[in-house]
Amino acid sequence: MLAIEVKNLVKTYSGIDVVKGINLSIEKGSVFGFLGPNGAGKTTTLEMIEGLRKPSQGEIFINGLNTATHLDKVKAIIGVQLQSSILDDRIKVEEAIQLFASFYPKSLPTEYLLELTDLKEKRNSLQKKLSGGQRQRL
Repeated sequence: MLAIEVKNLVKTYSGIDVVKGINLSIEKGSVFGFLGPNGAGKTTTLEMIEGLRKPSQGEIFINGLNTATHLDKVKAIIGVQLQSSILDDRIKVEEAIQLFASFYPKSLPTEYLLELTDLKEKRNSLQKKLSGGQRQRL
């Protein structure tokens, strides 16, 4: 089964195609990367696949689910690590984990997530005091 299938994906802004007819199929268990120069449409393509942007044209399937009609189900099964996220400097690690967990109807226990991310000792630290790697894990 395909993990991701993209058919004729297009994104147009002000009459200009910034993503021009991408087709791809990615098998489950594969590692896939986008390479290209700045402005090539990599981020826009990923944001459409993740459901953060609506395509101007084309279809996207995640585990066989069409994102246009089943986006809630797709969001429940994918995980996205953004390039960066902006959190209030005053939020503590444990509070941030609880905040992100609240975005989903089902989540893992905070204690487990603190252990999983190796942030248990930092639970009461402000996120702005974390190292770069710790912020990524958070």
